[in-house]
Amino acid sequence: MRIGFIGLGNMGGPMASHIIAAGHDVTVYDVRREVADPHLQHGAQWVASPRAVAASSEITFTSLPGPKEVEAVALGEGGILQGAEPDSVYIDLSTSSPTLIRAIQAAYQEKKVHVLDAPVSGGPVGAQAATLAVMVGGDHAIYERVKPILDVIGDKVSYLGGIGCGEIAKIVHNMIGICFQSLLAEGFTLGVKAGVEPRALLKAVTDGAVGQGLMLNYMVPEVIFKGDYDTVRFALRGARKDLGLATELGRECEVSLRVASIVEQEFIEGLARGWAERDSTAPFALQEERSGVTVRAPKA
Repeated sequence: MRIGFIGLGNMGGPMASHIIAAGHDVTVYDVRREVADPHLQHGAQWVASPRAVAASSEITFTSLPGPKEVEAVALGEGGILQGAEPDSVYIDLSTSSPTLIRAIQAAYQEKKVHVLDAPVSGGPVGAQAATLAVMVGGDHAIYERVKPILDVIGDKVSYLGGIGCGEIAKIVHNMIGICFQSLLAEGFTLGVKAGVEPRALLKAVTDGAVGQGLMLNYMVPEVIFKGDYDTVRFALRGARKDLGLATELGRECEVSLRVASIVEQEFIEGLARGWAERDSTAPFALQEERSGVTVRAPKA
C-alpha cells in the first residue's frame, strides 16, 4: 500500500521503519529533514509538506507531540486535508484530544476522507520492538481495513469504539500510570525510611496482590463491572485499619503521604455511611456517585 508518515521522532521513527520493512511504499515528512535519513536509505520517499504526503498516500499517519501540532498538520495550511484524496484514511497515533479528533473527523467528512484515532502505548522501546498497544477509535469497518498495517507497529491492537475513544482510553491509561508513580513514591519512601531495603521491598510488592495484578485482572472485571460491593473479600473496616497503620507510620517517620491520606478519607466516609462490613472496593461507589456514572459491563 501507499503509506504516508508524518513525525519521525522517538515513537514515529521506529513505527515508520517497521512499515517500510513490511514492504509498503512509504512517503515521509518531518520538520527536521535529517531524521528521515534512515528511512530514505531503506526506500522511503521524502516530500516537502504534510499536504504532499497525503496526496501520495492511501493511508496517512501522524505521530506528533500533542494537540497543537496535530491540529496544524491535519487542518492547517499545507496540511493533510488539503492533499488527501476521497476514501483515503488519516490515522493519528499521537496522544491528543478526543474533542480535536472529532472536529477533524467532521472536517474530513466533507471531503469523504476517513479518520481514526489510534494512540499508542509502550514507549520508544515498544516502538522499536513493534510491541506497542494501539488503541483505536473510529468507524469499525475502516478499522478492519487498516488493521493489517496497525499490526505491523504493535502486537496489541484493539478497537475501543467511535471516534475519540482511542484518545480517551490513552488519556485514562496515562492518568492512572502517572498517578500510580506518586503512590509508588509514597510507598517506597515510607518503606525505606522505616527500615526495609529497597530491593527487598520491591520483591514484597511484586510478590503480593499488587504485583500479581489482582486489581486489574480480578477486582475490576469481577467486582467493579458487576457492582458487587457486598460480597466481602476483604472488609472495608480491615482496609481502613491498614491505611490507618500506613498513615500512622508515615507520621512516625515524617514521610508525607498525600495520596494515601486522601484515600484514607474516602474509606472514613465509607465507614460513616455504615459500610464497614461491605467489601473494601465499596468506596469505588463514592466516585461513581460523584461522577454520575456506574462502571458496569456485561460478562465478556
